[in-house]
Amino acid sequence: MTAPDGVIDLKISGGVIIDGTGAPGFVGDIGITGDRIVAVGDDVPDSRRTIDAAGRVVCPGFVDIHTHYDAQLFWDPLMTISPFHGVTTAVIGNCGFGVAPARAEHHELLLRTLEKVEGMPFESTWEGLEPLWDFETFPEYLDAIERRVTGINVCALMPHTTLRIYVLGEEADRRAATSEEVERMADLVEEAMAAGAWGFSTSNHKSHIGYQNRLAPSVLANFEEYRALIVAMARSGRGTVETTRGEVLDLDAMVRIMEESGRPITLSALMADEEGKGSHVEFLRRIEAVQDAGYPLYPQVSPRPITLRFTLLRPNMFSHTAPGTIPGADFLDDLFDDFLAHDAHEDRLAHLADPTVRRQFRERTTSDGWAYLWQKTEIAEHPDRPELNGTSIAVLAEKEGVAPSDALLDVGIATDLSAWFALTYLNGDEVEVAKLLQHPGTRLGVTDGGAHVSELNDACYPTHVLAHWVRELGALSLEQAIWMMSGRSAEVYGIADRGRIAAGAAADVVVFDPETVATSGLRRVFDLPGGASRLVADAIGIDHVIVNGTRLLAGDHVVADALPGRLLRGGANG
Repeated sequence: MTAPDGVIDLKISGGVIIDGTGAPGFVGDIGITGDRIVAVGDDVPDSRRTIDAAGRVVCPGFVDIHTHYDAQLFWDPLMTISPFHGVTTAVIGNCGFGVAPARAEHHELLLRTLEKVEGMPFESTWEGLEPLWDFETFPEYLDAIERRVTGINVCALMPHTTLRIYVLGEEADRRAATSEEVERMADLVEEAMAAGAWGFSTSNHKSHIGYQNRLAPSVLANFEEYRALIVAMARSGRGTVETTRGEVLDLDAMVRIMEESGRPITLSALMADEEGKGSHVEFLRRIEAVQDAGYPLYPQVSPRPITLRFTLLRPNMFSHTAPGTIPGADFLDDLFDDFLAHDAHEDRLAHLADPTVRRQFRERTTSDGWAYLWQKTEIAEHPDRPELNGTSIAVLAEKEGVAPSDALLDVGIATDLSAWFALTYLNGDEVEVAKLLQHPGTRLGVTDGGAHVSELNDACYPTHVLAHWVRELGALSLEQAIWMMSGRSAEVYGIADRGRIAAGAAADVVVFDPETVATSGLRRVFDLPGGASRLVADAIGIDHVIVNGTRLLAGDHVVADALPGRLLRGGANG
């Protein structure tokens, strides 16, 4: 569509257009009027504004199918850092966690759960969200997002844990639901789908430990509850399920549910194991068998090593994170619960210096599994001795002639518990990760934007993929990589008008320099509500990010007069 004078709003001229379908790129122009692409190729009308894209790649905005911006978007409507790396649409509400539906009396419980499972500091999230928490039901939540403009587009899933807390209250993480409660939850899932949810998310994995070290509420569901809620979603005639696997919701259970519901499942996640045992290879074979039988099961894979940063004040490594992935590495919740129970900082320091505590810690971390974890754990941010950054705890322990547990405690105590450590516990073998990325049955995801904010940041994945997997390693072509991050990702949730460059498609567009595009290393900033810290990474080589026809970013500068993102409602945009 053009104006009466035949002039369009914006032309992007002379770039290499890679359209998000996997097809070869070609040099041409793109014409945009309003929020739509109106022309692609050589015959693009005159425009009021022009972006010269010669020597650049022009592609669809990237669709991140696995984020946790549910709370952050209220105080940070730009949803940083995702748009700076080319993401123009984000799916929120993953893994069964979110902030709606929510009764006012459960706000603290919900945010405590998000703190424990998704690494969102409670005090900061409370300060940022609670004054703006003017919604209770899921439809009201969608309306609240729609009223508050965002930098990029938002697609929301109905989260299971949040739903369980809404219906079961404080017993949600303590017991099974009654048949009446399951029926009530199913009604609310139907209500959410009618309001525009894109699907239903849940988790059945026991590494998802929630408030007060109890299993996250969704993990307590039985098969009939999972089945009932997913079938309720399917009654809308659309929707995708996002889930982790577990003892109840294993592959066989997923097949049964897909048979009955007819709806796809995207599985979070399939990672390369870190011990060279090939467990991911065997799991992928089982997934292939399910896919070959015609079931729409799409495992999410990450393009980045899974590296967790932690301090002794938030010792996630020793509770539910790493030990849940490494055989022979026991959970240490009890040991560190006693430590965290101390209110005074000096009492915590004294606790870690106590010979009995140190002996218990040492004795419980001597297995082969823990030996492996100590090798993979490094000093990441030493406030006084930066020359130690990158040194593994195993190497430091050998040099100091002490046990690895003592070496770690010594660094923590010497820095007044301020030192940050880093553990890469999955996805570190690039040969194996490349195989997962190249597999036709996988989908790129598990990027976790908005979660684990002080511990990791993989929301920079698009620039990392383009620099590392495309330009440096040649494991993916530009066309493959862009397809994986745009059109293929949009297909997971049936977002029909996003993720491609074509006449009539939404005008979400990224212009970047293929020779320089990259992501910086992680750095720590203190810009969360209340001054809490998070890790960010800067984008390099992203020239323009256009959302719904409006230029949002030019390099690292916001240039839009008003943020152009929208709430996308399932059924209306799919």
